[in-house]
Amino acid sequence: MAHLPGSHRRRSLLIGAASLAACPALMAQPARTLRVIVPFPPGGSTDILARAVGNRLGVALGQTVLVDNKAGAGGSLGAGEAARAEPDGNTLLMGHIGTLAVNPALYPKLPYDPLKSFDPVAMVARVPNILVVNAASPIRTLAQFIERAKAQPGRMTYSSGGNGSAAHIAFEYLKLRGNFFVLHIPYRGTAPSINDLMGGQVDATFTGAPVVLPHVRAGRLRALAVSSPQRLASLPDVPTVAESGYPGFDADQWYGFVAPAGTPAPVLARLNAEINKALQAPDVAQQLAGEGAIPTPGTPKAFGDLIVRELPRWAEVVRAGKVKPD
Repeated sequence: MAHLPGSHRRRSLLIGAASLAACPALMAQPARTLRVIVPFPPGGSTDILARAVGNRLGVALGQTVLVDNKAGAGGSLGAGEAARAEPDGNTLLMGHIGTLAVNPALYPKLPYDPLKSFDPVAMVARVPNILVVNAASPIRTLAQFIERAKAQPGRMTYSSGGNGSAAHIAFEYLKLRGNFFVLHIPYRGTAPSINDLMGGQVDATFTGAPVVLPHVRAGRLRALAVSSPQRLASLPDVPTVAESGYPGFDADQWYGFVAPAGTPAPVLARLNAEINKALQAPDVAQQLAGEGAIPTPGTPKAFGDLIVRELPRWAEVVRAGKVKPD
């Protein structure tokens, strides 16, 4: 191959660069990674929902999605790390009722503020809690449960996955509304709390649909009521707490994405639109249904308004129930 003189060689390089610039496919660089921080261990509902939506979101945005589990302090460690991230749209936190609405009342010194540290992006789903007793129990309705609790104050017990957990808070809210007392027995995880309920060591639990539905269907547990405003399609014969005598009762677990405060509005709008699309995709809807989750697409403002409403409500429950974290 003949060598070009200096000036001709420079001209050829310039022409080559111009040709590359005119062809985006040739100039394409690897997409930046979209980091989704999940402030809990892998395998739980927060993690599963984050991965289901995150995978679809990454395809839509042309980015690689990294789900980063940063567990600890009831989700506070991961949420704090998300709050400190660059507000460029490449870091999201999969928040939920605990990290965004309950923790401010549980922990005196959080590494984030749920309202000031984040911009709401999109709500993802609600997961109803189900009040269950052992299938061998003579109790068949919420009214019977509360009647017995009032007749035997302090003798009945309920389990949860730990102090300050969503199940703990939900049951304390039920106690507050029903004006009765049942002793809390905290466990280190939801699975052992359910196992002891089935074994007869405790009388009840009030926790997320995904972990109790299989046992209800298998006849090991009996569902008394659900926390959502409407009955569950999977349990059409089980009434809501609201229709069982406590109007307005709503203690669902909810989940949604937030971004570090200061993320540009156009970026938030794009993320919101793609998350809402993902929630309508058949494969994502199927995954959510498997978790007992109800998709809740909406605007960033709607999600932000929910967080604002929930903060004082759960602060009162934490105060009244004298709830302390592990």
